[in-house]
Amino acid sequence: MVPPRASRRGLYWLVLALALALALGLAGLILWQRYEAFKTQPLSPPPTAGEPFLFDIPTGMSLRALARELTALGVLDHPWFFLALAHLSGQAARIKAGEYAIPPNTTPVALLDKLVRNQVHQRAITLIEGWTAAQLLAALARDDRLVHKLEGVTPETLMAALGRPGQSPEGRFFPDTYRFTKGTSDLDLLKRAALAMDQVLAEEWRDRAPGLPLRDPEQALILASIIEKETGLASERPAIAGVFIRRLQLGMRLQTDPTVIFGLGAAFDGDLRRADLLRDTPYNTYTRAGLPPTPIALPGRAALRAALHPAPGDSLFFVAKGDGGHWFSATLDEHNQAVRRYQLGGRAQPPQSGTQLQPQIQTQPTVQSGSRPQHQPTSGIVSPYSSSSSTAAESPIGPSGSTLPAPGPLPAGTGPQSTPSLFTSSPQEAFDP
Repeated sequence: MVPPRASRRGLYWLVLALALALALGLAGLILWQRYEAFKTQPLSPPPTAGEPFLFDIPTGMSLRALARELTALGVLDHPWFFLALAHLSGQAARIKAGEYAIPPNTTPVALLDKLVRNQVHQRAITLIEGWTAAQLLAALARDDRLVHKLEGVTPETLMAALGRPGQSPEGRFFPDTYRFTKGTSDLDLLKRAALAMDQVLAEEWRDRAPGLPLRDPEQALILASIIEKETGLASERPAIAGVFIRRLQLGMRLQTDPTVIFGLGAAFDGDLRRADLLRDTPYNTYTRAGLPPTPIALPGRAALRAALHPAPGDSLFFVAKGDGGHWFSATLDEHNQAVRRYQLGGRAQPPQSGTQLQPQIQTQPTVQSGSRPQHQPTSGIVSPYSSSSSTAAESPIGPSGSTLPAPGPLPAGTGPQSTPSLFTSSPQEAFDP
């Protein structure tokens, strides 16, 4: 019996509906499989010559606009799976604005998690131990990743710009590696570095050794900056500090080259001459007693700790050995012999009797990362910076190997002490308490 026309039509639509449902189900299954594969398949952003691929999400950007932007940038093949991922995971409304990086092997799930957690791209800049304020400002000015708000600011006006008028900028910023995000200014970075130095200095001052001839944390900062410039060897800093602390306790002048060089400023041409040691400035520790008026460089934590925990001993002199380290001596005679051996090319051995010397600190230099290597003497020159070698053997020798000016009156206005601090035969004769 032939079924009625209406029955045949109903069967046709039923078969068609089943076929359509099967096709849709199959398409849905394929799409779901592709979606699941999309979630774990690493993205392929455009190559950027070894750097991570960066993109911005401006404040107020919609999720749809973000997906389209990532597709236009080549990060996504199309926006739909990323939109589905955000909605199905419940994160569509939690994406944060900022600059983000897509490192290699980042999956869409990992990228979405980064956007929700606001894990913005971090840049890094390192402030180096031993930098002056001028060197610090120059380094920041060269970094085009920072927003520059200090254009035209000099070391003299810097602290006013930071809300610290009247404070010297020298040594005031803690040398370290600082991470920052896009939009950070040089002013923001220096504020962080200044606060970091405040904190580190307070911590080290609180834990200082007793009986130091340092009046306040500022004097510790000044001494630490000198120690920072005198040696690049971390292991030597306490011994260097011990020499300076004992000199301060005895009323002896520090007579350290880095302070003279700092006081010369732009006039220093790389050679420290006898005339420079005679030229009085507030920073000339050959003509003036005590500490200079401000730090001369950025000291690291190790230099601060050394200044406040000096090594015990009786050494009052040290000389660069030419390998990055120093030889320490307790008397002027011992020191002059060491100078002749290590800096004048003499054959005399360091003294083996009399006052015991500080032990040799290190035979090979191991300059810390981010530090400047300590200056090394040139062959035949007494001072690491001196060009006056003709009279070196007859001239008195300073604590770190510099040839002192010949005895005689200093120019007018040479500082608080009335007589020059010259080594003649003994430390007692060399210094006025």
